[in-house]
Parts: sequence; structure tokens; C-alpha cells
Amino acid sequence: MRTVKEPEIRKNEILDAADTLFAQKGFDNTSTGDILEMVGIARGTLYYHFKSKEDILDALIDRYNRQILSAAQEAASDSSLTARERLIRTILALNVSQKGGQELKEQMHRPQNALMHQKTQMAVLNGVTPILTGLIREGAEAGYFQTPYSRECVEMIMVYSNVFFDDATETSEELRDERTQALIFNIERLLGAETGSLASDLMRVFGSRKVERNEADN
Repeated sequence: MRTVKEPEIRKNEILDAADTLFAQKGFDNTSTGDILEMVGIARGTLYYHFKSKEDILDALIDRYNRQILSAAQEAASDSSLTARERLIRTILALNVSQKGGQELKEQMHRPQNALMHQKTQMAVLNGVTPILTGLIREGAEAGYFQTPYSRECVEMIMVYSNVFFDDATETSEELRDERTQALIFNIERLLGAETGSLASDLMRVFGSRKVERNEADN
């Protein structure tokens, strides 16, 4: 007998199956038939919820995006912390690997998932920029930062970070540390922050091994 489920439950079952299959086989190598078989539904049921495989991809990206942005918004809204502290915590919340999503991060860097990777980056960039911009403006009002270009600073930092830190597997430890230090140096100047005021926290955000070694030595 066919099992009838609530639309939202069935939709999430389809997304969960697609998520698993995209990770195993890649987006291009996964067919709608593969998804149908894993969920155990008829083709008509699939197309009731999604028009195409690309539509499923967009819905998956939206789900990832909402999870990440929810964590970022929660960190940004903690009124018990200063604007500078909330800025750091918000950036940490955006780090997928910090949230137990290393498998997703590795999946995104597979050549067959290039489209998913690109769409996810753009979704996060568009959603996060207003959150970080608000924190920087608030920090400027409190005297932590001095810049009239809050939004532009966020865009520059995120674009650079995406380009040079997106796939750490292709970067040596030494080069990554050097780029991290250069980025932090320039972030402080872009924001008009006191030299060294963000260094320790941001080194942790970007996962610099130099911080770990220095702390071990102390």
C-alpha cells in the first residue's frame, strides 16, 4: 500500500536523498531515477515537489543557506556582547567546518559539484553581507572601527577569503599562514581598527596553524 505523507515531510525526504547522492556521485552523475529509487516514490510525486533536478539543487542550497544564516543571525543578535565580539562570533558561525560540515565542504570542492559550489557561495555572500555590514557600522559607532565603507569592506573581505581559503587542500601550510596574516593585516586597516585588535581572534577564524603552535610553545 502506498504511504501518504505530509508534503513537507516528503519534500525533506527527497532533499535528504539528493544530498546523499550528490555527495556520493556528484550532481551531474545523479539522475532523478536515483533519487526516486532511494526515496521509494513515483516520478509524479517527485515532480509535484520539484520541477527538475536543478530545482532540487536550488532547494538544497537554500536549506544550507538558511541553516548557516540562522546561526550567523543568532550570533549577531547577542546583545550581551560588544559589536566587535559579535562580529567575530558571526564569522565563526559562517565557517562550515566549525559546524560539523566538513563532509559538505569537501563535497562542494569536487569538480562534478562546481555548480552547487558556485550557487552556495553566492547565496551565502548575498545573505551574510547585510549582517556583517550592520555589525561593522555598529562597531564604528562604538569606536572600534573607523570606515565609511562598511558594506564594501565586507564584500572585499569575503571575496578574497573565498578565492584564497576556499580549498585549503591545494595550499601549503606556510602559504596559508602567510595569506592569513596578510588578510588580517588588511582587514584591520580596511575597518580602521587598532593594529592587533583583531589578530588573535581572526587567526582562529581562518584556522591558522601558527596560532596553535604559538599557544603550544607558551
